[in-house]
Order: sequence, then structure tokens, then C-alpha cells
Amino acid sequence: MNRTRRNVGGRVLEAGEAHVVTIGQTYPTDAEDLWDALTNPERIPRWFLPISGDLEVGGRYQLEGNAGGTVLSCDPPREFTATWEFNGAISWIEVRVFDDGAERSRFELAHIARADDPIWQQYGPGAVGIGWELGMCGLTIHLSTGERVDPAAFEQWSMGEDGRTFVTEAAEGWHRAAVDGGLDPQWARAAADRCRGFYLGESQN
Repeated sequence: MNRTRRNVGGRVLEAGEAHVVTIGQTYPTDAEDLWDALTNPERIPRWFLPISGDLEVGGRYQLEGNAGGTVLSCDPPREFTATWEFNGAISWIEVRVFDDGAERSRFELAHIARADDPIWQQYGPGAVGIGWELGMCGLTIHLSTGERVDPAAFEQWSMGEDGRTFVTEAAEGWHRAAVDGGLDPQWARAAADRCRGFYLGESQN
């Protein structure tokens, strides 16, 4: 958990103000291998979700049971951007890969949502942040072992004590990032608590 870098900031889009949630982590592999794990349609399901579509600029993609979108730009092996469309809402992702020493590389993802996004207003940065952290767990396992992550085993872990602790600590991390990013502390606290409860399946009453 301590290796995960979290940042909450802002940006002005053509459509208006937006919030930017950025998450980063370093992996024990070179940048080319990390890029391949992030963009190869045969490897993405090994650590994340099955994906279909055209993973070229202008192409549409769909993650099974999750978001889809359009690939907006790609500069291999360093950066790609895409829309992130889910349940009728649209946001944007920017994925970057950096060299970080011998046989080490850094993954950084920025998830950008409009300031009036209702999910943001209710759950804060952890809504996307915790989801991406869970995905990065799968990436860590895959890059460390070279194996496909077992979805059933991962789900069992996420529902157990270790997984619940992971979510709780991640929610606290995003609370701190929100406050450090200049957001209202009272709102950040309430949003983090709601977000934690959502991921843990707790009552929101």
C-alpha cells in the first residue's frame, strides 16, 4: 500500500472544471514489458478484465462487465489516452509509463471527471481510485509471477479480511490525498466513508 502514489488535483476542460485523480506505482520490470501488459489485448485479461474491440487510435474498446470507450491517442511505449464510458457517464483516462531505474518502470494513470459528476460528489476520489488500486493488485501479481490472475481467488481475497483491510487503507489514502489537494476536509471525510462502505458492501444509512 505504501508504494502507491495518490494525487488529487484539478483541470479545466472545454466542458468546464474537472477533477483529476492520479495513481502511480513502480514495478520490477522494464518499460516495454509494462507497456505490453497494459496494452496487449491478450495480456490485459490476465490481470484485469476481458477486453474486446479495436485498440487503435479512434477505435472502440469494451471491458467485460465494466467500462468501454474510444482510444483517443497513443504514443507507444509511453502514453495512451481514452474515454472511459460507464452507465451513461463519460470520463477520461491518461496512462503513462516511465523508466525508473534498471529493470524497473513506473505506471501512472490519471482519471479525469467533470466537477459536477454525481459519483465524484457522493464518493470522492476513492470511487475510481480504489477501483484502480484493486486492478493494480492484479497487475502486480501478473508482473511478479508471469501468470494469469485467478478471478475466483482474487474475488475471495477481496471479500476476506485482507481484502477489506486493503480497501479501508486505500479509502484513507484517498481521503488524505483529497485534503492534500485542497478539498474541503469535512466533505472529504464523509465521501471517503461512503466510498469505503460502498466497496465493502456496508449499509449507507
